[in-house]
Amino acid sequence: MVTINRRNIKAVLNIFIFLLGLTLVAYPFVARYIHNQAARTQVEEFRDQSIKISQTELDRRIELAHAYNSTILPSMNGVVDPFTKKQKEGIKEYARMLEINEQIGFIDIPKIDLSLPIHAGATEEVLQKAAAHLQGTSLPVGGKGTNSVITAHRGLPSAKLFSDLNKMEVGDLFFLHNLRDDLAYQVIEIKVIEPNDFESLKIEEAEDRVTLLTCTPYMINSHRLLVIGKRIPYPKESVQETITRRQPSPWKLWLTIALSLFIFLSIIVLFIKRKKANRSFSRVK
Repeated sequence: MVTINRRNIKAVLNIFIFLLGLTLVAYPFVARYIHNQAARTQVEEFRDQSIKISQTELDRRIELAHAYNSTILPSMNGVVDPFTKKQKEGIKEYARMLEINEQIGFIDIPKIDLSLPIHAGATEEVLQKAAAHLQGTSLPVGGKGTNSVITAHRGLPSAKLFSDLNKMEVGDLFFLHNLRDDLAYQVIEIKVIEPNDFESLKIEEAEDRVTLLTCTPYMINSHRLLVIGKRIPYPKESVQETITRRQPSPWKLWLTIALSLFIFLSIIVLFIKRKKANRSFSRVK
């Protein structure tokens, strides 16, 4: 019969506290790995589904998106009254013309090893799991006189999202992909603004821009970090090389799990040895 004493209770409590701490440490690694894998799967599904759409239909949808973009004021103060039937239809659709399974595209940022689906509308539900297109800004289909704002959270324990956006530098590249087109942008400016500084999101008449937006400082979120990119020709070969080098590897996850199991088993072994030693000492006495 096992006798429960204070020493046994204390040992069990210590193990429980240690395992709880270990779980809290390991959780972000495991959760973010799972989220990254799910995001990559969504990206691949978007690409696979878009290939199945006819070229005529793709062109029609992209044309609608351009019509929507033509209704946006450069000052970002809202939307002008539609003048044509096509503009009316574009506004009515908002981003639905670009959607497949609630996605309107995806973003790829090699510098921070990130590939994320993009959803329409920056609702909290979307921001918890993906990047979002900020409604009222240009849809991500390119074109002169556009500035599409893509936003995502930082600091979530369950998803990486834009947590590493602060590592971007002027000259870095990122890529947007919609139903039909692959678009490349080069970072031309990085700035920190007040949350209500909409002037920084304005459209430059002759430029094709995409602005990446997230909160800063990390975990404080009092300001907004902007990474502004300008459209450049799409470098197909270098992009493919980058994607090949960045094939997802689970080694970090497996290393974390292996270390956790090793520490856990070591604690159990030490506990058993200590318990046996205590029993032997008691018998000697």
